[in-house]
Amino acid sequence: MEPLLFLVISCVFLGLIAGLMAGLLGIGGGLIIVPALMYLLQAKMAMSIDIVMPMAVATSLSTIIFTGFSSSLTHWRLGNVDMRIFALCSIGIALGAIGGAQLAAFMPAQMLKNTFATLVMVLALRMAFGKNRTSQSTLNRPRLLGIGAVTGSISALLGIGGGALLVPALVWFRVSMKVAIGCAAACGMIIALFGTASFMLAGWNNPDLPKGSLGYVFVPALLAIVSASMLSANWGARLSHRLPTQTLKKIFAGFLILVSLRMFFS
Repeated sequence: MEPLLFLVISCVFLGLIAGLMAGLLGIGGGLIIVPALMYLLQAKMAMSIDIVMPMAVATSLSTIIFTGFSSSLTHWRLGNVDMRIFALCSIGIALGAIGGAQLAAFMPAQMLKNTFATLVMVLALRMAFGKNRTSQSTLNRPRLLGIGAVTGSISALLGIGGGALLVPALVWFRVSMKVAIGCAAACGMIIALFGTASFMLAGWNNPDLPKGSLGYVFVPALLAIVSASMLSANWGARLSHRLPTQTLKKIFAGFLILVSLRMFFS
């Protein structure tokens, strides 16, 4: 089988899994897409490691724009997207992403990564096994902007989606799990838009990029993933709406533990 055909077929299956996760948990699927694309681009397409890493991240981010749209549209139709939360968190995310990109030049990456992984693990264990305690404070405008800013800055610093932080933060302020997931899915598009645009500009004039690239976005992989993920994101969002809240919390906690472990050992 030709390498490009193998990559396209693999990316279709990858899209099915990533889309289901996006709809079910409000996350982007980068935990699966980035390492899988790194392997496919290097082992099957024989690309240089210097190109593989930014291309895998950029392509993963670009898929989230489409997958997040499909997922958040379904969540909105099911009544799981609070437009006030989405709008204010999105503003904070945009501001935080700008600040996070600047901080990345000064903060030790390993220390930041381990701190974040520890925080995510604590959040996961609390969500899975802790008592259902919540804040007594009102979720007002400054707090929503602050939650968005922290999410955006950490996403920019570490190149991850914001759902792992945004969902637990909103749940802490007594937003229902289903609405938190719906809002996180919608906000993920904002992070993906900023990130994708940045990677496209960064690689636009790079002569070493393969045919079919838009900057660091590899279009064949993007189209293959999105063709499946937009469909499965719809399924995941509907499944999220039907599942009991406690079941959703356990699934999300399991996802957070995977994120944490990957960051510790990557």
